[in-house]
Amino acid sequence: MTSEPLPPDLRALFADPADAAGRSLSVPLPPGRAVSSAEEDGDRPAFWLSDAPAPEGLWSRLRAEHARSGLWPLLLDALDDNDPEYRPWGSGEVTPGGMSDPAAHDPAALLAAWWTDHTDNPDPETAPYGRAWPGLAPTPATGGDPDRIADGLAAHLLADHRSMRLGLVAADRGADALAVAGWFGPANYTDDTAEIAAVLRGWEDRFGARVVGVGFATLLLSVAAPPTTHDQALAVAAEHFAFCPDNVWQGVTPLSAYAERLVGDHSWAFWWD
Repeated sequence: MTSEPLPPDLRALFADPADAAGRSLSVPLPPGRAVSSAEEDGDRPAFWLSDAPAPEGLWSRLRAEHARSGLWPLLLDALDDNDPEYRPWGSGEVTPGGMSDPAAHDPAALLAAWWTDHTDNPDPETAPYGRAWPGLAPTPATGGDPDRIADGLAAHLLADHRSMRLGLVAADRGADALAVAGWFGPANYTDDTAEIAAVLRGWEDRFGARVVGVGFATLLLSVAAPPTTHDQALAVAAEHFAFCPDNVWQGVTPLSAYAERLVGDHSWAFWWD
């Protein structure tokens, strides 16, 4: 299929009009609209949202065109599927202007600070680690194809949640899409989603992670190189706890039990209360 220049509603997503001018897309999109923040003033839309649930296979086709289009696809879930506003996406409950640049943050420093903020010494939930940050998990030596695994997770997610809509964000990488769109799902944890994006950048590089699904306060990643042993998984679990302690506090506890679920798992899910 011939690639066509981006239509005006997609060009409007780019901060730099010159960058948008050279972009193209060969994948036909379903009906949708550009969504601007209802919380902030400004002419630039935060993202594009489909009017109806995402068609099967479209996420992977758009992901494959990201380098040419500059648009990262997201599968977006609503707080309540029966809500006609499809919050927070359809209602524009996002704050892109309030987010900093993910590149301005050191993911290792963020995780270390969050770990210290959310652990006590001793803390049975985070044993065998104490209050001192244990450091980043080792980078796996091998892994699968990040794109293939991301496509597979997107297909599985849509099969289980057929109501999810398609979002498009003008971002250089999936991690940055969360900050560019102004998503504030972890608002009770950090009011700057660029900090979340900075950690995700590191996971993209180290574990072949890809941002696939986003809800009101939930996040789903595909993972090409998950831990393969319990010791490796325990180190990754420490990063997860620092990143999203609710996964352990209100999910699987203690940390050692949480780690068991990470061994060989090609998807990581997070939820902030």
